[in-house]
Amino acid sequence: MSKDKPWGGRFTQPTDKFVEEFTASIRFDKRLYHQDIRGSIAHARMLGKQGIIPQSDAETIVHGLQDILNQIETGKFDFSVSLEDIHMNIEARLSAKIGEAGKRLHTGRSRNDQVALDIRLYLRDELVEISAYLDLLIDSLLYQAEKNLGVIMPGYTHLQTAQPILFSHHMLAYVEMFKRDKGRMEDCLKRVNVLPLGAGALAGTTFPIDREYVAELLDFPEVTRNSLDSVSDRDFALEFLAAASILMVHLSRFSEELILWSTSEFKFIELSDAFCTGSSIMPQKKNPDVPELVRGKSGRVFGNLMALLTVMKSLPLAYNKDMQEDKEPLFDTIDTIKGSLKIFADMVREMRVNAENMRTAAAKGFSTATDVADYLVRKGMPFRDAHEVVGKAVRYCIEKDKDLPELTIAEWKGFSERIEEDIFAAITLDASVNARRATGGTALERVKEEIERDKAGK
Repeated sequence: MSKDKPWGGRFTQPTDKFVEEFTASIRFDKRLYHQDIRGSIAHARMLGKQGIIPQSDAETIVHGLQDILNQIETGKFDFSVSLEDIHMNIEARLSAKIGEAGKRLHTGRSRNDQVALDIRLYLRDELVEISAYLDLLIDSLLYQAEKNLGVIMPGYTHLQTAQPILFSHHMLAYVEMFKRDKGRMEDCLKRVNVLPLGAGALAGTTFPIDREYVAELLDFPEVTRNSLDSVSDRDFALEFLAAASILMVHLSRFSEELILWSTSEFKFIELSDAFCTGSSIMPQKKNPDVPELVRGKSGRVFGNLMALLTVMKSLPLAYNKDMQEDKEPLFDTIDTIKGSLKIFADMVREMRVNAENMRTAAAKGFSTATDVADYLVRKGMPFRDAHEVVGKAVRYCIEKDKDLPELTIAEWKGFSERIEEDIFAAITLDASVNARRATGGTALERVKEEIERDKAGK
């Protein structure tokens, strides 16, 4: 019967069985048990300290909650759909266990501010763990960058050969992306790490609670300043989902490159067998399933962001049942990015680089054409004129089936008398790479500095 539920005093009919199952959240919010109990312990201690409930009741509640935590963690706790959510499951068990004292726990709070607290506690813990996983991936990228110093590969724009770069420089590009991802997670944590408990259902409470004391017990540096906002917004969760989506964009782009590089056409890298699968019909196949799956999971995370944005976009203040839909997208995103980061960190570290194939590819496609133009500029020719000269030289090479380094000095002079014998030294792959010495460039000395800078955590 509805009247047997903690909120059922005004009801005279039982809740429809399907409605009960449809509206219950215990199936997924039970993962908040640790945060729910931690928050309730802090709330009980505050109630006792403030004399809102007897101190002896507060101590009994704390001991009862600690025992329930042990029951859940040892698999001895049966969750009930009829009790709807993690809050009521724990509270009902507490009251059954310790009697009337358990019924005093909910004094001065609502499930609205309670769930807001639980989600913030949960996400706060996960953000710290996600940052640690990002560190592992960054370490793997730095390992490959340092291990393969001096390896030259083609750099691309429009997926066409552009200019030669160091493979290490390419790895450091992703280091920069994932450092920014980590920064976004850490910045998001600032807005997650605010205590909402004490807002009540929407208007606060008439009891003389001490929110700052609860914040101290739960390691929150500050408390929310408006009770309506405290229970009715999930922008901190949206911010996390947005940051997670950007992170998945970076992982997806990296996945695409690893997939391309491991093809027989590229042969730039080989992924460890531990991260690949075979074909049920083609015995020669070695499929890069991990990066393919991570690439696919990006859409899952983007969808979670759109789902919560859609849930929140038209909700009037304060709490609405729609907001129960915040948890599954959040939980799924956390699980997805943690799994993706962990497997990527391991996979990248074990990846084998084919330096010879990369260098051979870098020598094709007129990749040093810009270096010829820069050479002519240093000889006094305006860049736009130099660009045209080199364009004609490239067209000539295409017609003659040659590459720029294969031209004779006589052929070069046919395009410009400014060109001398020193042109050949200026357009080698190594010269091209090492000439780009400005901060952020691909020159070996710059790349070495960036590796050391990143290793030092600057």
